[in-house]
Amino acid sequence: MSNAPQPPHNHFEERLRGKFSGILRWADLDTLWERILAEPEGWYLYETREDPPEHIVDSAGLRDIIHSIDRVLREKHKHDYCGIVYADDPAEPGMVKIYDPENLGVVCGPGGERILPRWILSRERPERLRSGHATQNTGNSVLWGNNTWWRRIFS
Repeated sequence: MSNAPQPPHNHFEERLRGKFSGILRWADLDTLWERILAEPEGWYLYETREDPPEHIVDSAGLRDIIHSIDRVLREKHKHDYCGIVYADDPAEPGMVKIYDPENLGVVCGPGGERILPRWILSRERPERLRSGHATQNTGNSVLWGNNTWWRRIFS
């Protein structure tokens, strides 16, 4: 038995590693966005290269964020399928993982270090993630640069 101190329990990370359904078709992604925007109150956006958010996103901000993410996914993931968005329950989403189309790595984990989602939409307040790998913000990304794009929406 090890005497090494154990990290504190992270319920958010545990949920993030739970069961999710892949959103495979673009039409299914449209439906997921519609379901989220039908009840826009109470969502957090965790941009995993930043600190976890302390406050929920307002309804108008959520709509802008979803439209921006959707645009980037469709422009940068030039396939006839989506496949890089996962929802805990597509019919009643409470957590959605959205992977960066420019940094997919090995999304499902086998053969390499697990890549964190780029964005996480969650009704549960996010906690800092301890595991996985997220690339550093180099300023070369479509959305980020030195100022996180979604922060500009709120200023």
